[in-house]
Amino acid sequence: MSRPRPIHALAAAAAAVAVALGPAALPVTAAPAQDTQELPTADQLKSALLTAADLGPGYTELPVTQSPGPGESPAPVTGCAALSALINMRATQTGKDLPYAAVELDGPDGNPMVTQTLAAEAPDRLTADFNTVADALRTCHNITFNAGTEDSVTFTVTPVTLGDRKDAPAVHLDGSLAGVQLNAYVGIERFGTVAMAFGYFERQGTSEQAASMQYRTAVAKVERTLGTHAGSTIAPTPATPAGQPV
Repeated sequence: MSRPRPIHALAAAAAAVAVALGPAALPVTAAPAQDTQELPTADQLKSALLTAADLGPGYTELPVTQSPGPGESPAPVTGCAALSALINMRATQTGKDLPYAAVELDGPDGNPMVTQTLAAEAPDRLTADFNTVADALRTCHNITFNAGTEDSVTFTVTPVTLGDRKDAPAVHLDGSLAGVQLNAYVGIERFGTVAMAFGYFERQGTSEQAASMQYRTAVAKVERTLGTHAGSTIAPTPATPAGQPV
């Protein structure tokens, strides 16, 4: 079932924010060649993503599409200069040379929507990229996604805590489109050489408790699957699937 128009706008905003908050997916600066053999593989990252079964009845997994799509122009983003610059810059970049995996999970009629991205890069580069995005997020108070005169959405941005780590950057975005309330909870976390961007998006309601519960589920699955813990700067040690050589 297709989403109502307001949730489409929020989904577009979500995609833009996820791109900016997935520091390892598209590094902020040009990166030197890295030995990807030292990083978790894309398949290992995919196994650590949330599934519909993890979130409960009513959720379905949808194909993750590139935003903007081929031949489309990215929606301009204004406000929060540092974060807007990252979003606008990354929206024009293509290609993912480093291990990367993403998922979108929709509740009934696409409400709520949960997104998660995992990506890996060398520890020093991930630290630099993660800190750049975290600083941009912490200094953001209002941001506007301009998808056209009638589709422009301005979100008020406030800091929140989604998980157990009080210093893990996370924010609540609150806005409206055509009289429909739009809310998002976005958080980023690192697990050694892996960065995670998490988003919980809903219309006509706001549930920080539900967002926190799904975020904690995501963190716990990454920790369990990759053999690491949130906030770690040490490379994870993913478990070897049964039947594969160690």
